[in-house]
Amino acid sequence: MQHSQTTSPNLTEEFISRFRTVRDRFEKLVDPLEIEDFVVQPVQDVSPPKWHLAHTTWFFEVFVLVPNVPDYKLFHPDYSMLFNSYYVSAGDRWTRAERGFLTRPTVKEIMAYRAHVEEHMLAFLESTEITVELAYVLEIGLQHEQQHQELFLYDIKYILGHNPLFPEYAKSVQRHNEFKELGWLKVEKNNYHIGHVGEDFCFDNELGNHEVHLEAFEIADRLITNAEYLEFMNDGGYQNHEFWLSEGLDWANKQVIKAPMYWIKENNQWMQYTLEGLRPIDPNEPVSHLSYYEADAYARWSGYRLPTEFEWEVACTMYENSIPSEALLLDNEEYHPKTMNGYGFYGNLWEWTSSAYLPYPFYKVPDGALGEYNGKFMVNQKVLRGGSFATPKEQIRSTYRNFFHPHLQWLFSGIRLAKHI
Repeated sequence: MQHSQTTSPNLTEEFISRFRTVRDRFEKLVDPLEIEDFVVQPVQDVSPPKWHLAHTTWFFEVFVLVPNVPDYKLFHPDYSMLFNSYYVSAGDRWTRAERGFLTRPTVKEIMAYRAHVEEHMLAFLESTEITVELAYVLEIGLQHEQQHQELFLYDIKYILGHNPLFPEYAKSVQRHNEFKELGWLKVEKNNYHIGHVGEDFCFDNELGNHEVHLEAFEIADRLITNAEYLEFMNDGGYQNHEFWLSEGLDWANKQVIKAPMYWIKENNQWMQYTLEGLRPIDPNEPVSHLSYYEADAYARWSGYRLPTEFEWEVACTMYENSIPSEALLLDNEEYHPKTMNGYGFYGNLWEWTSSAYLPYPFYKVPDGALGEYNGKFMVNQKVLRGGSFATPKEQIRSTYRNFFHPHLQWLFSGIRLAKHI
């Protein structure tokens, strides 16, 4: 995080307001759920909604209240272990794959836990001077909860989308997809600066502003659509080894992957599970829920490639204001406008890049448990850029580096092509 050495007079009021907003937002997101939805964990990568609510509460209790409030008593002595995720420095952790075993504590008890911590957090914020060090932890806590709100939407879509009843999560605004021919945006050969600059928030993995050399290239002005991806499928794209990385083809064959996640063929028609339930595939909507392997195979089949994260950031900085947004997928002004046809660089789907997730030059892991946030995951993962319709708008920026293992499909991911010139 970038931060100055002084705090503003209104910092306390600002943090109180943001804390309430972020916490309330999560409860609005879970409001459409039935009580049975809160506990399900169909696979290891998906956490139960109840766990997300508890873990984001655990963060503030462990990293803010325990070290700063002398007479604070833990809500429950075992919650520190049950709802720790991967922070080794913070103590023991419940096994990730067994989060769904936790029918207890109940949802009611988790909501009481949230209310307890929120009450103590607000009392603490109203009575303390917010130092630079405390502001750093509070900011990470808010950003962390917003990330889990997006993860919650990945997870609840997986939970409901693998239910044979295909239940609806919530309504969205009406879509207005129109086909647009694929165009190309040119970036000249040059040296460019990469990484975050300024005093506004960023994660530590965005720091280390540095210069990179890029050869001239062009990048697509929109994402690949369902119709275009269906051409790849109909051309034997999942069967032709020539388009696939060896590891990717092994993955697809072993998992019997023949289409993007949530695509289902009924009566010779492709259907797609969405947060609104099952519906026919819209040919003009950007194809989503693809692994890196599938995105890379499509790019090879099409005769192009995926951009590097550096090419993506440079092109975004050059062109982000030249292509309009059109609508929202979630009917909520707190999320970024979703460009329904995939025009523009923000707010639609996270976009796979060909770049490995590695530290920038000059990168330094922060001290303490919060140093475990990003740095220790810099192996065997690929970088995604941009943001999705579920990314809170406060987190949308050109330098944000998301990262996932290349086989994962459940995130809101899509394809943008690039080519050398």
